[in-house]
Amino acid sequence: MRPVTATAAAVTSILGVGAAAVAAGRYASDVALKATPGRPLPADRRLTVHATAAGQVTLTRSFSALRPGTWGIAGSGVHAVVGPVVEGASEGADTVVRRLESVGQGILEPGTKVRLTPALYGGDPGSDLGLDHSEVEIPGELGALPAWYVPGARDTWIITVHGLGTTRAHPMNLMGFLHRQRFPVLDLAYRGDPGAPRPADGLGHFGASEWRDVDAALRYALRYGARNVIVHGWSTGATMALYAAVESPLRDRISGLVLDSPVLDWPVTLRALAAARGVPAALLPLAVRAAQGRTGMGATPVLGTSVPASLRTPTLILHGPDDTIAPWGPSRELAARRADLVSLHAVPQAPHAAMWNVGPDRYEETLRRFLTPLM
Repeated sequence: MRPVTATAAAVTSILGVGAAAVAAGRYASDVALKATPGRPLPADRRLTVHATAAGQVTLTRSFSALRPGTWGIAGSGVHAVVGPVVEGASEGADTVVRRLESVGQGILEPGTKVRLTPALYGGDPGSDLGLDHSEVEIPGELGALPAWYVPGARDTWIITVHGLGTTRAHPMNLMGFLHRQRFPVLDLAYRGDPGAPRPADGLGHFGASEWRDVDAALRYALRYGARNVIVHGWSTGATMALYAAVESPLRDRISGLVLDSPVLDWPVTLRALAAARGVPAALLPLAVRAAQGRTGMGATPVLGTSVPASLRTPTLILHGPDDTIAPWGPSRELAARRADLVSLHAVPQAPHAAMWNVGPDRYEETLRRFLTPLM
């Protein structure tokens, strides 16, 4: 082979490999960056309904079906709430019986395919909780953001921000509790959510750009009567809350943060999501590099930025050692580094962003103690 021909062939091969790597990285990053709101997280495996009885439902036995606490189960046209496992009621080695609390949508029948979800409800605060509320529009950077507003007597408002794998229905788990504490609640749908504007690149940024929608909600709350605001976020919603507390021009009006399972190291979370959805291990580094190139995000974890030192807001972190999506190590480190402001409440046996579900009473009592001085 002539030298020129050989060189051309080698360059073509290199370019071909490079193009394949770029395509592979883009594919792998899409798994996390284009996650559809409300799409179950990888740990939420499909279960089959085997039988129902008065106040009980029999499900396929699995690690998720045996989780402690209170959960939603959702399938095509079906949404229900299940309580703890009914001890001694199992019908076989491959099934588990849980208490059936309520059926909000559809009919649970044998053969129905469902998934456990941390979101107990699938409607709105009025239909599911009987709470007076209104649908409002918040002027955001990309356009109008839909939100539910539940009125309360206090002039400190709670802004709730859902995270990965859920929608604004997820914070409804806490609305009854917050309503009893007389807090007004503004439950936000942000860019990329149903009814909200899509980001120009069509990608999620793990809170790095979405926090500006929290800033918009903060401005709305202050415009319509809030004296101060507490932001309660889950997963990437918790990351958004943290960014808002250090970046917003109105950060001095944020009197408290509640961070449930915050994503503090997005490359780790991206790799975990991609791996759990079947992306080969060899492609995971490519996925991170592709995500950086497509979004402009830096790979430095939050703890490696100025955020911890800049934080001035009392903060409660609720996180679990068993979280496989957003490991709790960074939460523990943040609490240790900023012990003057940050307290950490560990919740064992809880998957990502499901601290409330595992122990609702403990969660709400921890939250009540944190909120009381801020009321």
